[in-house]
Amino acid sequence: MKKFISLLTLLLVTASLDNDSLAQGCVAIRQFSGIGNSVGQGNLLQKGEWNISANYRQFKSFRHFRGSHEEPERLENETEVINWSYGLDLNISYSFSDRLYGLISLPFAYNERSSLYEHGRTERHITYSGGFSDMRIGAGYWLLSGEKAQKGNLAFGLGVKLPTGDYAATSTFYNVGPNGEPEVRPVDQSIQLGDGGVGLVLDAQGIRSVGKSTFLYYSGFYMFNPKNTNGTETNRSRENEAIMSVADQFGFRAGVFQNIPKIHGLGVLLGGRAEGVPVRDIIGNSEGFRRPGYVISIEPGVSYMIGSMTATVNVPVPLYRNRTQSLTDIENTTPDREVHGDAAFADYLINVSLAWRIPKKAPAVFNSL
Repeated sequence: MKKFISLLTLLLVTASLDNDSLAQGCVAIRQFSGIGNSVGQGNLLQKGEWNISANYRQFKSFRHFRGSHEEPERLENETEVINWSYGLDLNISYSFSDRLYGLISLPFAYNERSSLYEHGRTERHITYSGGFSDMRIGAGYWLLSGEKAQKGNLAFGLGVKLPTGDYAATSTFYNVGPNGEPEVRPVDQSIQLGDGGVGLVLDAQGIRSVGKSTFLYYSGFYMFNPKNTNGTETNRSRENEAIMSVADQFGFRAGVFQNIPKIHGLGVLLGGRAEGVPVRDIIGNSEGFRRPGYVISIEPGVSYMIGSMTATVNVPVPLYRNRTQSLTDIENTTPDREVHGDAAFADYLINVSLAWRIPKKAPAVFNSL
């Protein structure tokens, strides 16, 4: 029974953590992950059981990187771009069997972006976006069941990301009109609520017991975004960066989870994670403007499970940040001048999750009269 509770706790914890935002700055990775990792159910849940979870996260990105090189002069000169991002995901899942599960995830976001260069380079102003983001629907399957799954398991998931978020959200920009007047324009790609494409999400997750209360975990996903561009203007000066690109996204995380035997329901974890936007999509063209790059982070966390409720807090901290050279950077590079755009990244991300597992009710027994 203790092994069962420990494994269930780990499934709920890693599920909640995998549902956090992958966007930690101007590299616009939307707030979602894979399908199987998003809700915390698995082979330990019985057929007909539900899991409902809510995940809140926030971060502030402000440190500029060009490649892996930080540009501290942006802070010194007060020319840095600052993104504040707040997100809430509501997730509902259902177990069709002890191994097959389905998911629907409803994300909401609010973002602010402070900059000089977007407002005539003379005054700092803030642009905004907020509302419903790109929802996702999917299903997954655990490969093992029964006694075979007592020491660990592996699941694969398949899902669809739908373009339900506004990918042409606008705000007021100052000092940019014909005579320096304010003008309503699309906000930067990093704070758009969606990307305008239908994405195919493939993912995998696994857990393995290495002791009575110690587990190894891993999960990863890749989202294929076949659509080339979404038609939203960037207001950038270069012709090949005039329209926003619809980019693939990826993420991977792994680590160790440890239950605290003396405090029932309490657990801690320590792991690593990598997420990013590739330079080129695997399917389709990769034209238009994007900020490719990736982040490698250390990820400490803590969880507490009481009854059917599990609360988690984790704080990923970047160890390595890299804003890679985009295709448009390469196209605009000349023998005399290399073009390599920059991006702002956060120092940490705060993620808080609450998951509610709804057990299947036993059928009522009626005695015949």
